[in-house]
Amino acid sequence: MTTGQQHTPSGLDPQEEERLPSIAEQMADQLGGWRGLVESSIPVVVFVIANMAGELRPALIAAIAVTLLIAAVRLIQRRPVRHAVNGLIGIAIGAGIALKTGNARDFYLPGIVQGIGLGLALLLSAAIRQPLVGWLWSVLVAKGRSEWRDDPKLVRTFTQLTVLWGVVWLAKVGVQAGLYLAHQDTALGVARLALGYPPYALLLLITVWVVRRVTREGATATPLPGA
Repeated sequence: MTTGQQHTPSGLDPQEEERLPSIAEQMADQLGGWRGLVESSIPVVVFVIANMAGELRPALIAAIAVTLLIAAVRLIQRRPVRHAVNGLIGIAIGAGIALKTGNARDFYLPGIVQGIGLGLALLLSAAIRQPLVGWLWSVLVAKGRSEWRDDPKLVRTFTQLTVLWGVVWLAKVGVQAGLYLAHQDTALGVARLALGYPPYALLLLITVWVVRRVTREGATATPLPGA
């Protein structure tokens, strides 16, 4: 009698676990590589510089134009445009609000609100034992499988990681919200860049490393049948 395909607690079978991309490869995929990091930052840099040198409307137009140019270049080169499209949506919403209110700092308001919502959602999901980081792992790494839900150690690990993500997210958004309320437009733009991808990359690195370690420890402690 044959047995069904075995999976490690993370949702991957043993062979897939061995073929799991390196931490660097997984980070590059989620962040869009160095090119994705640079391209996502360019529109904000353009806005900050243009707004310091001139008026709000030209700065917003310049930021949107650069975002459209980046998306067009990616399309011409037949490269993925996911990061460019996401950036365009965020830039467009922020630009619309800033134009309506006439305040440059409102350009960053959608990102602040979104960050607060995400941070609270992360903490809430951890509180009800449905950690968002675990479900994101299922979607992005484990090909939709969720065997980690049957492993108390992994549930606890994903819950702790989700709390970490939530706390860091609220902390970095809190800094931006403070600068927003203090009408520090230029400092807010700098904070948006400095507190954007660096904390995200660090959290992603910690998450991948911790989950891989816990999964391998579990596989070693409980050998698969027939091993």
